[in-house]
Amino acid sequence: MDRPIIALDFSTMEHVREFLKRFDEALFVKVGMELYLQNGPEVIKELRSMGHDVFLDLKLHDIPNTVGKAMEGLAALDVQMTNVHAQGGVAMMKRAAESFKNYNPDGLLIAVTQLTSMSEELVHEELGSRLSLDESVVHFAKLAQSAGLDGVVCSPLEAELVHEACGKEFKTVTPGIRMQSDTQDDQVRIITPEGAKSAGCDYIVVGRSITRDPNPSEKYYKIKKEFESGEQ
Repeated sequence: MDRPIIALDFSTMEHVREFLKRFDEALFVKVGMELYLQNGPEVIKELRSMGHDVFLDLKLHDIPNTVGKAMEGLAALDVQMTNVHAQGGVAMMKRAAESFKNYNPDGLLIAVTQLTSMSEELVHEELGSRLSLDESVVHFAKLAQSAGLDGVVCSPLEAELVHEACGKEFKTVTPGIRMQSDTQDDQVRIITPEGAKSAGCDYIVVGRSITRDPNPSEKYYKIKKEFESGEQ
């Protein structure tokens, strides 16, 4: 879990191949909607054939039957992690878990709580939530756990709250990771790799801080070293 998950924020496999040539070891990579929807399941098959572990980040959110059927196909791709959106409800998450674990019992199924681009103000004014942002994240984490999921995607700032509510074995997968020298981009709730480990994050997801760096492999190892050195 000390390996940062690298978000492959590219639109073509050509870019992915060129990027991965910069590394001399098997990685844990995240394939999101941009790459998957423009290139299809062959992306996952090629990455797995190269020896990389894959977090397929599609945030499925639909009626239970539709999500269950879709999850059967995703599970068959031999991904190590994939997700749904917790706002789809307990019935949807249960159906997703049944389908995923049936085809991929060793994979991790997690749920998105609130996107790291969301702020307290946005949650109240646009989503109309009566809960605070922290309360909302914990609420959705508890629902995901009750549905049989392995963990949640949350901000690193909320990882400790999730573990307090759901236990240490319930995984926290946290984007919004930035080194002190990095730009914030469109993330709102962010933290350093060392801070993420100290906050109890199980997995960190890092995208542009690595993929846009002139020397991505060097930046990756710096982030990995800082995450490993953090205290829990």
